[in-house]
Amino acid sequence: MTAENLDLIPVLDFVEELARAGVRDVCVSPGSRSTPLTMAFARHGGFRLYTLLDERSAGFFALGLAKVKRRPAVLVCTSGTAAANYLPAVVEAHEARVPLVVLTADRPPELYETGSNQTVDQVKLYGTYVKLFLQMPVPRADPGLRRQAAASAWRLVHAAWAAPAGPVHANWPFREPLVPPREDAPVRAGMAGRRPGAPEAVYPALSSPDPEAITRVASHLAEARRALLVCGPWDDPAVAPAVASLAAQWDVPILADPLSQVRIGRHDLGRVIDTYDTLLRGPSADRIGPDLVIRLGHPPVSKALGQWLGRQADAFQVVVDVGDRWRDPFFSAGLVVQADPVAFCRALAEARAAVERPTEAAATQAAWSAAWRDADRRARRAMDAALEAADDLFEGRVWTELAPLLPEGAAVFAGNSMPVRDLDSFLGKRAQAVGVYGNRGASGIDGVVSTAAGVAAAGRKTVLVIGDVSFAHDLGGLLAATRHGADLVVVVIHNDGGGIFSFLPQAEHEDTFLHFRTPHGLTFQGAVEMYGARFHRACDWPSFRKAVAEGLHQGGVHVVLVPSADVDNVGRHRQVFERAWSAAEGVVWPG
Repeated sequence: MTAENLDLIPVLDFVEELARAGVRDVCVSPGSRSTPLTMAFARHGGFRLYTLLDERSAGFFALGLAKVKRRPAVLVCTSGTAAANYLPAVVEAHEARVPLVVLTADRPPELYETGSNQTVDQVKLYGTYVKLFLQMPVPRADPGLRRQAAASAWRLVHAAWAAPAGPVHANWPFREPLVPPREDAPVRAGMAGRRPGAPEAVYPALSSPDPEAITRVASHLAEARRALLVCGPWDDPAVAPAVASLAAQWDVPILADPLSQVRIGRHDLGRVIDTYDTLLRGPSADRIGPDLVIRLGHPPVSKALGQWLGRQADAFQVVVDVGDRWRDPFFSAGLVVQADPVAFCRALAEARAAVERPTEAAATQAAWSAAWRDADRRARRAMDAALEAADDLFEGRVWTELAPLLPEGAAVFAGNSMPVRDLDSFLGKRAQAVGVYGNRGASGIDGVVSTAAGVAAAGRKTVLVIGDVSFAHDLGGLLAATRHGADLVVVVIHNDGGGIFSFLPQAEHEDTFLHFRTPHGLTFQGAVEMYGARFHRACDWPSFRKAVAEGLHQGGVHVVLVPSADVDNVGRHRQVFERAWSAAEGVVWPG
């Protein structure tokens, strides 16, 4: 038997303190150089380990776990290109503010720049996409290095978790032999309880809003006649009731992104507006002018909303965000409040009682709020009727067919490109305890199946709606899902290529459009079955409903292919939008 390396004791200290700091989920990609970490995690007993063959898939799988559980997930891999394959997930985690702890094993420094096998420069491999980088020393059974390892675990977890959350990276070089000692009596000597060098706890900085900021925003709200709340993508379910309470106190409409957790839920939906994307594409968009906008969360999915916000030069816009990297791609913030959005909403709702609002301003604001709700009802009825009349497998109808099938507590994951945009346009608000997620940090089409598999592995029945090109990008994510017993239904909207490009100016250039549309002719059934998932092909809406319901009921991994061969998808979308615009024409907007 290979001798155990007592110099690897600091790795045991590190792993123990990760557990004490709150880590529970560890995603391991098999490799030799990472043996000390893998064996320490596997033997510890306090972690749920997920073994994932492909590092790129593993990175996104961990991202999905961390999104739902709202605690850091750990990634472990060997040296070389294995570590490089985490980069796409690290980028998404950084931009979406999801906590990940990336642990890459490395060769010892004497092998750097020597041509040694599987040895690349891993120092600060992920650049500015991590909040903290630690280059760990080669471990030795030295009291000082043991304290350093224990303290580093807490530094990494705290940095990943602290607002705004994000990924962190520790690169750890190991010398052979790579088998760590078991924590038997000699090794445990002096280790009872907290390891030397580790704190008892780390308390994060408070992110309560400055009272002066609340007073200032409340003053603007008191004078406003056409105030709006805009809620972008947000994973925290606590945001929704806080936003709803704020909107009720001040009578402010909420333009709720489908990924905000505000459009769908068991909170007060009375002031939630869900057809803004359609209304703001229409001829009356420039007649709808706010004088105050309060924005929370990531920039919205809706391009129409983003462009409209950018045109509102006369509106005072307040951006609420955690940390000093506030999100304002429209360059329109008149005031920035650095605070936790939940704390901000609660404080601003409570401030209403202490503020006297001019009668005329309150009356105009009430009329403005009523006009938004009226337009929303009219547009939604018209759009639902148009979708109901579409007997064929029109892409826009997938979401309205899917929503009633979702059980309480389920999760929905929207793929990028057309699926998330159709979700925004066509799925209205619902009083349903369902989490709605997507990868909107960097908005790539890669890693989407793996992320949804991570969401499902966190214990929620999950439905992913994804386009065929994105599905082809991450077919290996099905293995992650089947291997770890996820309950995942994947709805593949198959239009044989990049359907979104039909909506873009590239479609006007027939001589080059093939390089954007990229038809591929893949049918996917063989690949799906190879990974141990069940394959269904919908031929109409009854067969679609049956396949999805069967997948949710039976559990396991199911793929439901929805063929969409509509040559005029752009025109079909516009027809639905025009019905909504026409229905909302009679709404009177206060000046």
